[in-house]
Amino acid sequence: MERTSVNQLQSDAAGDLPVLQMKSVTKMIKGKAIVNQLSFEIRKGEIVGLLGPNGAGKTTAIRLMTGLIRMTEGDVLVHGHSIRHDFRQAIAHIGAIIENPEFYSHMSGLDNLKQYVRMSDGIAESRIAEVVELVGLQNAMDKKVKAYSLGMRQRLGIAQALLHSPKLLILDEPTNGLDPAGIREMREYMRKIAEVEGISILISSHMLGEIEQICHQAVVIQNGTLVKVTRLGAQDSTENEVSLSVRVDNLAAAAAVIQAEEGVRLTGTDEQHSELIISLHDRKVPELVASFSAAKVGLYRITEHKQSLEDDFLKWTGGNRIA
Repeated sequence: MERTSVNQLQSDAAGDLPVLQMKSVTKMIKGKAIVNQLSFEIRKGEIVGLLGPNGAGKTTAIRLMTGLIRMTEGDVLVHGHSIRHDFRQAIAHIGAIIENPEFYSHMSGLDNLKQYVRMSDGIAESRIAEVVELVGLQNAMDKKVKAYSLGMRQRLGIAQALLHSPKLLILDEPTNGLDPAGIREMREYMRKIAEVEGISILISSHMLGEIEQICHQAVVIQNGTLVKVTRLGAQDSTENEVSLSVRVDNLAAAAAVIQAEEGVRLTGTDEQHSELIISLHDRKVPELVASFSAAKVGLYRITEHKQSLEDDFLKWTGGNRIA
C-alpha cells in the first residue's frame, strides 16, 4: 500500500496539494485501451471541463476516478488519497452525479436530504440549510420532488452531493435537457459553489459554449488518450502575441504601415469589410495606432481575433465533433 509522504502532508497543509491527480490511468477491456495513460490535475476551487468526441472515454474516466470500475494501470489521488489503495479516504472527498439524480418523488426535497443525512455518517443536519442556499432551493424544500422541474431536480442532486462537504464535485452533463434559463442558473450556481465553498468541479459536457463560459480549464481526450489541457478565459500578458482585426479606410496604405512596423505581422485580409488581420504584442498596439494616425490611415475599429473553443476543439481532435 502506498503511504502519504511527509512532503505530501506538508504540501497539503500549505494548500498546494491538487484536489484530483490522474496519474497515467489506463483501463483495458478485451485487450483494448478504453482509457490510455491519462494524466491531469485539478486544484482547489477550479472548474474543469472534460471534453471529447463520442466514445472518447469521458464516462469511463469518471467511473475510474470514482472507483466504480477498476483501473488496469496507474492511480487516481483525491486530496492525496489513492482510489486504489485507500478507497474510503479518497471517495470521502468526492461528490458526484454520474447519471440522473434519483429521489423519492412522493417526499419533499427536504425529506429527501434528511433521509440522505440519516444514511450517512458525520453530516450535521444544519448542513442541509447551507447546501440548499448554495443551489437556490430555499423556497422549494417543502414541495414534493415529483412537482420539481428538471432544473430543480438537478440542483437538488447537487445539494445532496455537497452534503458531506467534498473537495471535488463531479458532474456528468449537468445541463442536459435544461432550457437556456436553466442552463444559465446552473452556471451561476456552479460558480458560487467553487467560489464560496472552494470546491473543485469537474464537468463532462458536450456544450462547448458553456464550458468556455464557466471553466478555468478544459481537458480534451480522444480514444481514451489526453489530447490537450488548456486554460480558458486567461488574461493575455503584454508579452504574449495577440491576433487583431483592424478596420481601416485604406487597405493598401494600412498594409504599408504594418509592413514598416517592427514586430507586427499581417496574417490576413478581408477586402469585403476593409479589415486586416494582424499579429503583434499587446504593448505594440498603441505604437501601431500612432503610426496609422501619422500616415493618415482612418482606423474605425480594432477587434481581438479569437478562435472559439469549438474551433480549437475541432483542430485538436482532427475534426471529430463533440458528443
